[in-house]
Amino acid sequence: MVTIRNFEEMAIELYKEGLIGGSYHSYIGQEAVAAGVCSALRIDDYITTTYRGRGQHLAKGADPYKLFAELLGREDGYCKGKGGPMHITDMTTGILGANGIVGAGIPIAAGAALSAKMHKTDRVAVAFFGDGAMNQGVASETLNMASLWDLPVVFVCENNLYSEMTPFHRSVKNKDLVERADAFRLPGVIVDGNDAEAVYEVASTAVERARRGGGPTLIEAKTYRLQGHMYGDSEMYRTKEEVANWRKMDPIVRLKQKLLEQGLATEALLAEIEEQAIARLKQAEQSARLSNEPDKEQILLDVF
Repeated sequence: MVTIRNFEEMAIELYKEGLIGGSYHSYIGQEAVAAGVCSALRIDDYITTTYRGRGQHLAKGADPYKLFAELLGREDGYCKGKGGPMHITDMTTGILGANGIVGAGIPIAAGAALSAKMHKTDRVAVAFFGDGAMNQGVASETLNMASLWDLPVVFVCENNLYSEMTPFHRSVKNKDLVERADAFRLPGVIVDGNDAEAVYEVASTAVERARRGGGPTLIEAKTYRLQGHMYGDSEMYRTKEEVANWRKMDPIVRLKQKLLEQGLATEALLAEIEEQAIARLKQAEQSARLSNEPDKEQILLDVF
């Protein structure tokens, strides 16, 4: 979780320097969801993510150097610099792609799950998406198909209360999006998305259910993005008081407090964990800054 937080903070600094093209959508505040879910997965399991997906990439085992290189458009990046911050894929860790199209990863994860079932493996696929994606038709179509075919897929809705700049309550009449699971006859679970341990427990149950052939689960993780939709967002659609209240529920602070209270860690150990994460990230970032840019002749290679 501290690796994800510090990676995102360092990436924002790169963006400020003009070294990252396009828009940058931060994952800060939602780290417990990526960490909790991916801790329940094997390296050969599949995930799909959104344009805010570096957190899930790191939690699944991605190399920070290759991530930084991709953001900077360098040839050592996961997609040789052509994916940028919004379209990163790494088949070696089962990451089937981040996607700039809202909801687009949902059917891809179901397809991977269908593949696993047809090949008679016990691999599981997880689709990470936001609350806005639940209003896309493809979400309903895929939930129906996954339930009908008992696919080994877990749908993880990271409900951060805003679809871009639109508040949740102005998008749907549902109090909880997980209510929609009932329509497709699949389990639906709500979890505190800022509690890493709770997320892990819920995800572990859903993943094991899928792995043994029990079919899909819809998880709604209630969380909050501590920054705007993208860097530079004026955030006029929410109050400073609301953001301040959610900062008090920072998932990293909460996990640290829980570990200290339960005697599972010391202040010194937690500080060491963060220092090691930062040192690794700084080395990765510096190496990525110095890495080679692709030749212009490569611009159309690997593009379909």
